[in-house]
Amino acid sequence: MDISGLISELITLVIMAFALGMDAFSVGLGMGLVRLRFRQIFYIGVIIGLFHIWMPLLGMFIGKLLSDKLGMLATYGGGVLLLILGIQMIYSSFKHDEEPFIKPVGWGLIIFALSVSLDSFSVGLSLGIFGARTFLTIMIFGVVSMLLTWLGLLLGRRVQGWLGSYSEALGGSILLAFGIKLLFQL
Repeated sequence: MDISGLISELITLVIMAFALGMDAFSVGLGMGLVRLRFRQIFYIGVIIGLFHIWMPLLGMFIGKLLSDKLGMLATYGGGVLLLILGIQMIYSSFKHDEEPFIKPVGWGLIIFALSVSLDSFSVGLSLGIFGARTFLTIMIFGVVSMLLTWLGLLLGRRVQGWLGSYSEALGGSILLAFGIKLLFQL
């Protein structure tokens, strides 16, 4: 792969990581309204970053297996998966009636990290089918989601949720666009 192809892949992965991290950012905004110590904010970001590494890694592994077995059909499936995930994120951003809150300590933190990283499993599945670079992908996903979580938690300490649902809608729109790109690239 030439340098322009690598740069293009890097930009695509950063944008996808940003889209996936927006879910953690938006939940972090709401969670940041609870007075958390900076040490708690640090640990929450690290745990979410780790979950955004191993969930897409698992998805990519399964996606590569599917790609070897199903070829082009698996690629279409990955595009459809991104479309569905994007639509679901956009839809859930407009639901204001339920705000589940899990305390970010102990098992609550694990459940919280798992819930905001499940979509990265699906994206990892699609990227595994597509044949993305594994190490580069998971590192970008982990670092970006950790940084966005910290940003959400810190901003949440300062403001009263002025961006919350819009950030999740933005993330869903980005995933939707990548699903369309994947489907029409073939």
